[in-house]
Amino acid sequence: MLSRSTRLFPVLAILGSLISYYFPQLFIGYKSFIVPLLVLIMLSMGLTLTVEDFRNAFKQKYAVVLGLIIQYTVMPFGAFLISLALGLDKSLMLGMVLVGSVAGGTASNVMNYLAKADVALSITMTALSTIVGVVLTPFLTDLLVGATIHIPVAAMFYSLLKIVLLPVIVGLILNHYFHRAVARASSILPLISMLAIVLAIMIIVALNAHQLKMVGPIIFVAVILHNGLGLTLGYWVSRLCGFNHKVSKTISFEVGLQNSGLAAALSIKFFSPLSAVPAAIFSIWHNISGSMLAGYWSKDRTSRVGASVSNGDR
Repeated sequence: MLSRSTRLFPVLAILGSLISYYFPQLFIGYKSFIVPLLVLIMLSMGLTLTVEDFRNAFKQKYAVVLGLIIQYTVMPFGAFLISLALGLDKSLMLGMVLVGSVAGGTASNVMNYLAKADVALSITMTALSTIVGVVLTPFLTDLLVGATIHIPVAAMFYSLLKIVLLPVIVGLILNHYFHRAVARASSILPLISMLAIVLAIMIIVALNAHQLKMVGPIIFVAVILHNGLGLTLGYWVSRLCGFNHKVSKTISFEVGLQNSGLAAALSIKFFSPLSAVPAAIFSIWHNISGSMLAGYWSKDRTSRVGASVSNGDR
């Protein structure tokens, strides 16, 4: 079960960001730690997964498929359109599109737990979107901004295999064959992921402290609009497709909360620190908005039932 200590995530992310913004020299030297931290997060995620989680994908296949479709249409294309509307420069637009093109973040699992949504479905969707994203992230990034910025699609694909897919598979295998040992450590895995994400955010903010002063509030507006778009359409498209309140809450978080740490790592590895700014801000904001929404939804006494369809997964 997800640790309640992760409720501190937004507070720690904000405090850490402020510290690294005002004292960037303390963290700039740790730039090379970003990718290993992300690998640790992905390994922790893999350790929470079981073969049964993937079997659940077939039990709730319609919800999973809908979530993936919304995830990889609304978020990347929404990021692109918001960037155009606000007149963001090429680097910031690239950063926005990368955030929109990556998989759902592990924060969605925490928020779904706090919101009394379907955690098993959330974990399944996060895992599958992560695997699918290995191919779709470089493809969508190239599709949307490849005309103005060179996107190293093949290099990004191989990096995603090493940074994302391999650690998740290793974690899954370890959990399968050494389940008892992993289960004893399961209570601290969300905390480890949380601290790793916070540290990665601090390093990213430190690397961009000077740029943040120049960028101004427009990038904050872009990130808030992007996150709000994902949360809103994730919920209401699901409701319009006949899914009940509980499943729609789950899809909302899966769509609106992105693996922004991965987007930041890809930005810094292949592009520029400036292109990582949207991801750094998204990392902070989506945990604040997600926590507020989870708090509101956690007060639901019962899940309102929507229309039913075959297989009982709506």
